[in-house]
Amino acid sequence: MTAKELYKIFKKEEEKGYYLHKNYEHCIGTLQGLVDNYNTYGYLNCPCRLANDDAVKDKHTICPCVYRNIDVKEYGACFCHLFVSEEHKDDENFFPDIDDRHFTNI
Repeated sequence: MTAKELYKIFKKEEEKGYYLHKNYEHCIGTLQGLVDNYNTYGYLNCPCRLANDDAVKDKHTICPCVYRNIDVKEYGACFCHLFVSEEHKDDENFFPDIDDRHFTNI
C-alpha cells in the first residue's frame, strides 16, 4: 500500500462528512506515516502518536481514530489534521491547535 492509494481509500470518508485536508502535501506526509506504521506494526496507527506494537492496546489510535469525530466537531479537524469538517475542506492553511484526547477522557 502507498500513501496515494490510502488517500483514495480515505477520500471515501467524505461521504460521512470527514474531508481530507486541502493541503495535499500534508495529507501525503501523514498518510506516509500511516503506511510506515502499517508496514511496521501491521495496522494503521496514527503517526502523531506512539504505537505500542499491539493492535488491542492501540485500538483507540488506529486511523481513523476514535477521537476523530469529536475533534472534527469541536475543532474542525482531527488531531493530526488529516481529516477536517466540511466548513474547512477548502482551506489549505487550516491547522488549529487541538488538545490530545488520547490521555484524557473523551
